[in-house]
Amino acid sequence: MLVSKSIVLSLSTRLNSNDLDSWSTLTEELGLERLMLYDAAKRAIDLTTAALLLLFLSPLLMLVALLVRVSSTGPVIFAQERLTKGGKRFTLYKFRTMQVDAEKDTGAVWAQRSDPRVTALGRLLRLSRLDELPQLLNVVIGDMSLIGPRPERPEFTAELSEHIPGFHRRLEVKAGITGLAQVVSGYSASKRSYKRKVALDLIYIRRRSLILDLKIALRTIGVMLTGFGAH
Repeated sequence: MLVSKSIVLSLSTRLNSNDLDSWSTLTEELGLERLMLYDAAKRAIDLTTAALLLLFLSPLLMLVALLVRVSSTGPVIFAQERLTKGGKRFTLYKFRTMQVDAEKDTGAVWAQRSDPRVTALGRLLRLSRLDELPQLLNVVIGDMSLIGPRPERPEFTAELSEHIPGFHRRLEVKAGITGLAQVVSGYSASKRSYKRKVALDLIYIRRRSLILDLKIALRTIGVMLTGFGAH
């Protein structure tokens, strides 16, 4: 197992209180020197792996782009502002899976199971996680990592920070295409389920290592094959 249920439940309980500020700083727990080496190695792995994946998956990327183009009206690539390390805003790229102007009348809302705004092709892309492949470009640019907490929208971040103590700690590392929360808990579509997601993200931040990253990467393959946690 990547992480025991008891640890998640314990940390989830702590997220209901305001005692997270009593934690030791992460650099003190992990060691500043080890963190610097880890960050340097991780960036090298991210850049090399993402570039190679973009090269080898280019036929698949072109096929998906063509299918999106012919299956529904609208742009092939969906661009949306998200937050990464240090609260930096960046443009995240995905294959479009929803109808154009899906939030025109509602504003930013949570995606739900069987979301009617999702196109037929978009549902398949979400189940297989193929819609996330354009984020390999975000990794090459340096705004994201292959492994890390999923980047949240600014519209939701302020609200979630008020209701979930410790939520802001997710911004201590780069956002990732996949992460511990995604392979263990799946997609979060409410504030309640987000508490468990945050607990898993904080566990990852405290225990992050190349070995843990590798385990998450391998589990991600299973998630893509089974459609676990997709919305």
